[in-house]
Amino acid sequence: MVIAEDSARKRIIAIDILRGLVMVVMALDHTRDFFSNFKFEPTDLQHASTIMFLTRWITHFCAPVFVFLSGTSAFLSGKNKPVRQVAMRLFTRGLWLIVLEFTFVREGWTFDLDYSHIFLQVIWALGCSMIFLSVLVFLQRQLILAIGIVMIFGHNAMDGIHLHGTIGVMWDFLHVQGPLNYHGDHIMIMYPLIPWMGVMAVGYCFGALFLMGARKRNRLLYMIGMSAMMLFVVLRAVNIYGDPRPWSAQPVWWRSILSFINCTKYPPSLLYLLMTLGPAVTLLPLLEKMTGAVGGIFIVYGRVPLFYYVLHLYLIHSIAIIAGYLTPGNTVVSVFAHPGYSLPAVYGFWLLTVVILYLPCRWFMGVKARHKNWWLSYL
Repeated sequence: MVIAEDSARKRIIAIDILRGLVMVVMALDHTRDFFSNFKFEPTDLQHASTIMFLTRWITHFCAPVFVFLSGTSAFLSGKNKPVRQVAMRLFTRGLWLIVLEFTFVREGWTFDLDYSHIFLQVIWALGCSMIFLSVLVFLQRQLILAIGIVMIFGHNAMDGIHLHGTIGVMWDFLHVQGPLNYHGDHIMIMYPLIPWMGVMAVGYCFGALFLMGARKRNRLLYMIGMSAMMLFVVLRAVNIYGDPRPWSAQPVWWRSILSFINCTKYPPSLLYLLMTLGPAVTLLPLLEKMTGAVGGIFIVYGRVPLFYYVLHLYLIHSIAIIAGYLTPGNTVVSVFAHPGYSLPAVYGFWLLTVVILYLPCRWFMGVKARHKNWWLSYL
């Protein structure tokens, strides 16, 4: 029994470490948003340096891995519970995340109360995906997996669909990244829902692998992860399907590689998801062996991801305001008006943010471990 418990603990630790790793990397992207002096899209190869491109590209792993592992965690936490209880938990948590997106998360980004501009970002997509999954859990797992796979592999076939009127608005929420002007309110849909709902559904079914023995599970993890990466290479090479933005040869070979891996995030293309989830799944067996101090650091962030997410927005934004007022000729009130620092400074502010958040996250991790109040599971 002790061996079985230790094995289960290692499996959960691997998930926590991976989730913590992507949370730390995510802060780099948001620090860049607030601090960078780069005025172009950081993956625009006509303007971006290689290091600027990679600084943005590495953060592409964050959203898909986090949504995917949220589905996995939902499966593992509900495996011995009645399906109605699992569904209600997913539904209420999804609603809570949507409320957070429109309140605390939005304020963390903007520090203003002008709600005529609304941004639908990752927490919104996560909440809606949980609500969708709360319906799917009543189906057989094979059918849930099939629905998720069809969404992930098939949604790029609908890239050319553009609808109008009320149906068009609904379609934009599901699959079109861009602005809406609805009754005078400006809504920016950053995370259309269809691909993300599919990612969470597949992540939920993926959780069943963590009930297997270590040898069989790890063999399947390597097979799934490497197959996804190989499929990405093949589909990307032929430039036929899977991403609306084809890659192209660049003046030097390493910039051609950057073009090859420069896949579309909004909404996440099939190739984007294969490129990010494939390596993440392959990494999981290796993370089970990360039992030292480094692994322990990432576990702290990975066990309180929502607490970390909300806190890091307010911290980064506050540091940006302070830095802006201390920099001659600059003021800063939001992500849209920032001091403008070089990339080395961005990395410095990122590390400062992560270090400052460690102790609050460790404290809250301890609170959740010591107290089993139902409301703590929503934070």
